[in-house]
Amino acid sequence: MVIRRFNRYELKYVVHASRYQPLVDDLMRFLEPDEHGDRDGYYRVVSLYYDSPDYSFYHSKVDGLKFRRKLRVRVYPGDDIRTVKTGFVEIKQRMNRTVQKKRIVLPLPEAMALCNGDYDKPFADEMDAVAANEVLYMVRAMGLRPKCVVSYRRRALVGSRYENGMRVTFDMQLQGRVHALTLTENAHNHYFIPPDWYVLEVKVNERIPDWMTSIIARHECELRRVSKYCAALKNGMDRLKFRLEHREDIYE
Repeated sequence: MVIRRFNRYELKYVVHASRYQPLVDDLMRFLEPDEHGDRDGYYRVVSLYYDSPDYSFYHSKVDGLKFRRKLRVRVYPGDDIRTVKTGFVEIKQRMNRTVQKKRIVLPLPEAMALCNGDYDKPFADEMDAVAANEVLYMVRAMGLRPKCVVSYRRRALVGSRYENGMRVTFDMQLQGRVHALTLTENAHNHYFIPPDWYVLEVKVNERIPDWMTSIIARHECELRRVSKYCAALKNGMDRLKFRLEHREDIYE
């Protein structure tokens, strides 16, 4: 079952690779691997992010606005990203620590058409239709265009029936690019967070349980408001600026 709409609280931390396995060992006393990944909950994520010509989504995060949102198309590739067939169009909105996500599942060409503002097919699901209209409005009113690709490996753990809706993820091998802005292109990416650092996200429907708070404190996880889109975009634009100034091949 694909969850298409939800609200939840979300906290992010950075974790050094040396602390990762002891932390996971403690978490596995309460959580289990996400069934959508492999036997340990691992899978790959690749997202194409959209923004306006003046990068309003980027600046809303950098400026610390309490309400902000972003638009992306996300895919979950297997061994070969060129064979991906399905795209997840997502509007992600944040108000302080509360996150709302609206998701539409489409064949990848249709997902791309929707985010290009060129889509007029009907939806059987009324809420999908409402979300699609919101995407079209955002794209057309703000002039949204692809700006950045973000790629990483994720390990996802989920709560038992006692922690319904709880989700804990570790994102590693965090890379991105600001060129070759198509999802199915097997293009070269660059690390925007050092490979020995991971991003830990804790997502709950209501409150973080006491045992989770204790584990986070015991392993000295550092609370950090990381935006993968913003970090990847800045890294890519800085690299682009440097290479242009030094007349280097920007797509190397």
